[in-house]
Amino acid sequence: MKYTAKHRFADVGPRKIRPFAQLIRGKNVDEALQLLRFYPNRGAKLLLAVVQSAYGNADDQENPDPDGLVVSECRVDGAPMFKRIQPRARGTAFSIKRRMSHIVVALSDPEDLLRPGGGDEGEEKVPGPSGEIPPVVGGETTPVLTTPATVPAPQ
Repeated sequence: MKYTAKHRFADVGPRKIRPFAQLIRGKNVDEALQLLRFYPNRGAKLLLAVVQSAYGNADDQENPDPDGLVVSECRVDGAPMFKRIQPRARGTAFSIKRRMSHIVVALSDPEDLLRPGGGDEGEEKVPGPSGEIPPVVGGETTPVLTTPATVPAPQ
């Protein structure tokens, strides 16, 4: 089961929070909380509050093992922005965009992530361009070899 928490209209731009979201994605809840607790950044503090809220939701809904949960989804989306104008020299104006973000954190059991459905029974998979669901293949991609362009010699 998924336990989610959201912080909408956070007063920090999404680009400042996304590195911390990538840091905790897929980690255990205790490990994610410890990682975020010691960063001085404001985005880390906001993300820490959302993870704690999702952990509290799991505890409130009587999850048998809230400490064993994993951060299955940690998403930071852009929100509406305030647009202002800064007067500049000779009657010109510069625009100021005050960006905000929406933070979404979901915790789930590690066993749910291993199931083929991905944890949610109501969630549908998106088919590929050929109409069938592509298989998950691990490993690196093969490099594409290209021939160098012929450069005319200087005369």
